[in-house]
Formats: sequence, C-alpha cells, structure tokens
Amino acid sequence: MNLELAIELFRGAIMSALMLVTPTLMTAIAVGLMISLIQSITSIQDQTLTFAPKLFAVGIVMVASSSWLMKTLMNFTVETYSRMTQIPF
Repeated sequence: MNLELAIELFRGAIMSALMLVTPTLMTAIAVGLMISLIQSITSIQDQTLTFAPKLFAVGIVMVASSSWLMKTLMNFTVETYSRMTQIPF
C-alpha cells in the first residue's frame, strides 16, 4: 500500500466519522444549552435535569436520521472495499 492511498483511506474514515456524529453532537449541545439557559433563568441548579431531555432529543434525532446514517456508512464501506483492489499484496 502506498502512502497516498493510506492517507486517502484515513481521511475518508475521519470525514465519514465526523459526518456521522455531527447531528447527534449538535443536538446534545443545543439541548444542553437550552436547558442550562432555563436553569440559569429559574435558578434551578440540578445537574440531573439535563439528562432526560438530552436523551430524548438525541434518540429522536438518531431515529429521524437513521436512513441517512446508514446510507453514509454504506457508501463509505463500499468505497473502501472497492479500493482494496488497488492495494498490492
């Protein structure tokens, strides 16, 4: 395997991983920010209050974007397997 192919495969893996986790992370960050804003306005300082809304929001986003997640992961897998023919043994 030459260095260019290895770098290209690694870059593709990193970019696919970033694309796959972005909706989940952005949802968790947005919900956490909204809950912390509500907590600061109402002076409620309970650390466990943010857990349930984040869990439900992330679950809904994962269910809603599951087809896109699977298509992205499938495209990366097919592309990686198709490049295996370029690897000299």
